[in-house]
Amino acid sequence: MVEFVRVDHPRFRRAQRDIFVRTLAPDCMSFTCKLSTSGNRTKLDACCQYGAQAGLGERDNILEHREQIRALLDDGAKHRDWFTGEPEIDADFPGGACVRTNTHGEGCLFLAHDGRGCAIHRASIEGSWDFRGIKPHVCRLFPLSYDGDAIVLSDDYDDYSCATVAKALVTALDAVEPLVKATPKRVSPQRLALHIP
Repeated sequence: MVEFVRVDHPRFRRAQRDIFVRTLAPDCMSFTCKLSTSGNRTKLDACCQYGAQAGLGERDNILEHREQIRALLDDGAKHRDWFTGEPEIDADFPGGACVRTNTHGEGCLFLAHDGRGCAIHRASIEGSWDFRGIKPHVCRLFPLSYDGDAIVLSDDYDDYSCATVAKALVTALDAVEPLVKATPKRVSPQRLALHIP
């Protein structure tokens, strides 16, 4: 049974409890992904294997940056439809509809085919533009997702080995957190003398 905690937010009222206690690999781009659903077979960028849903505004913004993104794709991906079929009605997306990115090979069409990672994200770095509102928000949120008024872990989170990596530093910091919150903040005499806020 999934447990939730209350959240004070205009859109989201609940959050899945596991969000606060589960872990994820500390550096996705250097992590060797394995699929637990296929005998722990190595599959880099595994969370991108199915493509992603994109809001219609995100789709239009991707197309506005098509030349920069296209430069990072292999020839087979450059010249095919980037999105599948007609828009689907989905009230969770701004504008009430979304499309799915096409796949190419064993992953999302937007995987950078000369290296790892998302071509949309990489094009934004190389072109000095903000990827927010362009790279699909479901990709930016992963491993988080949402369902109605709840923030949840993505349905396929447990399929990837990054979900089971033990992070010693995070565990150690989590253990100290209650002590920090229980101890009043002290102001050093130097800060008082210099009037530093």
